[in-house]
Amino acid sequence: MATNIARASTGQIAVNGRGRPATIRARRASFLADLWSVAIRALRALPREPEVIVPSLIIPVFFFAVNIGTLQDFAQRGIPGLDFRAFQLPTAIVFAVTGISRAPALVTDIQSGYFDRMLMSPMRRLSLLLGLMIADLALVIGLTVPVLLLGFAVGVGFETGVLGVLVFMLLAGFWGLAFTGFTYAIALKTGSPGAVGASFILFFPFVFLTMATLPLEALTGWLGTIAEFNPMTYLLAALRSLLYGGWQPRALLEGVLAIAGVAVVSMSLALAALRGRVERG
Repeated sequence: MATNIARASTGQIAVNGRGRPATIRARRASFLADLWSVAIRALRALPREPEVIVPSLIIPVFFFAVNIGTLQDFAQRGIPGLDFRAFQLPTAIVFAVTGISRAPALVTDIQSGYFDRMLMSPMRRLSLLLGLMIADLALVIGLTVPVLLLGFAVGVGFETGVLGVLVFMLLAGFWGLAFTGFTYAIALKTGSPGAVGASFILFFPFVFLTMATLPLEALTGWLGTIAEFNPMTYLLAALRSLLYGGWQPRALLEGVLAIAGVAVVSMSLALAALRGRVERG
C-alpha cells in the first residue's frame, strides 16, 4: 500500500510507496494573506522613518500659519463673513496628505533586489502594490489628525459635528491614496529615488491652480478657468462644506467624483508600470 509521510516538524521527508521522495507543494496563501504581509511590513517601517512623516507635517503647518497671518484680513475685507481660518484648513490638510507614499521604500526594495525576489515567489503581484497602499491610507489619515488639532486650537469648528470630522478625514485620506498612484508609477517605471523625489512637483499644479487661497468666485481670467477643471477645486469645496454651511450632498458628491477621477488615472498608470516591471523581471 502506498504511503505518504510528511512531518516537517520532525524533519521527515515524504516518500511514496516505492521509497522515492514524493513531491511536496506548498499551499499558496490567500490574496488577503499576501496583502496583509506586505501591508504589515510597510506599517512597521513607518516609526523608523521620521524623515517621511515630519516634513509632511511641517509644510502644511507652515503654509497654514503664513496664509492666515498674511491673507486673513485681506480676504475677510474682500469677502465679508468669510472665516478664513476654516477656509484654509482644508488646504493645509491637502498639503499634508498629497504625495505621501511608500514609493521611496519601493525604490529601495527594487534596488536591493528584494522586489525581484518577491516576484519570484508565489505571492500575487497585485498585493505587492495594494499592500503598500493600505499602509499609505493609514499614514495619510494619521497625518490629518495633528493638522486638525491645530485648526481646533485656532478656533476652527465643524458645523457637521463629529460625523463631519470623520467624513473629512476619509475624504482627505482617499485623496492622498488616489494621488499615490502617480508616485508608484514613477517608482516602478524608473526605479530611481531622484525621479520619485521629483514627483512632488506634480502636486503644485493641482494645489496652486485652484481655490487654495481664495474662493472660486474670486478667481478671474485664465486662473479661474483652469480652477473649474481642476479636481482639487471640488475636493476642497467638499472639505470646506463640512466645516461651514452644514451637510451639502452635491459638494460631497462632486468631491468623491473628483477623487475617483484622479484615482482611475493614477492607479491605471501604477498598474501598467507594475505589469511592465513584472514582464521585465
